[in-house]
Amino acid sequence: MLEKYLRLAVVVFVSATCIYLILNHRSLARERAAREAEEAWLALGPIRNEPVRSRIYDVNFSREFNDMNDTQLKVAQAIGVPPVEDREAAEHLKSRLVKLEDTDTYVVDSLTHSIPYLIPSAKELLDLIGRNFQDSLSSKGLNPNKLIVTSVLRTEADVKKLRRHNLNASENSTHRYGTTFDLSYWNYVKVPEYLGRPYEDVPQSYLRATLSQVLKDIHDQPGTCYIKFERKQSCFHITVRK
Repeated sequence: MLEKYLRLAVVVFVSATCIYLILNHRSLARERAAREAEEAWLALGPIRNEPVRSRIYDVNFSREFNDMNDTQLKVAQAIGVPPVEDREAAEHLKSRLVKLEDTDTYVVDSLTHSIPYLIPSAKELLDLIGRNFQDSLSSKGLNPNKLIVTSVLRTEADVKKLRRHNLNASENSTHRYGTTFDLSYWNYVKVPEYLGRPYEDVPQSYLRATLSQVLKDIHDQPGTCYIKFERKQSCFHITVRK
């Protein structure tokens, strides 16, 4: 009887060992294949742009984006929050405002004359612009870049401070109502890499052209937004309309 159990134990041990060796071999083979695939992927070098140049063109900024402050101000005053004196006062309006955070499609600049809050519909507009910008880059064969938000909600103290350094800044700015944000058309944040492979740089002129087309498409939809091309500030000044 003991001999029988010993033979059975040997069979079980040998079987378990064989199974372990087979599974271990397969695991090592998968790891080796994955490593070779990664090495082959990285060996391809930078991910290059494949621009469809016929689809990359600037719109006429001055003609298409010329909604003046008085026009934007009427909407901002109608749908926005009341102006606030300073950042402390702005804290009491958080129930009516949404805080901006960096996303996959845009980053919030280091704000010196504003705070990162918008009314919900303005935030939704910004998110839409960001998504459309990424989609448009992809459709044009261009690598991903993020937009930069350069100005958002300004308190009365911000406006006074800004006007001391910039006489062209409007004392009655739409930025006071949480309806308005500025997007740089000159600077962007490059997405550095994908699965270890660096992205090739996208020419600034291509990024600017893509953003201008995205904004024109949205601006042309009735009742969406107002846009002013700000040459000196190198930005698009955008106010949501609803």
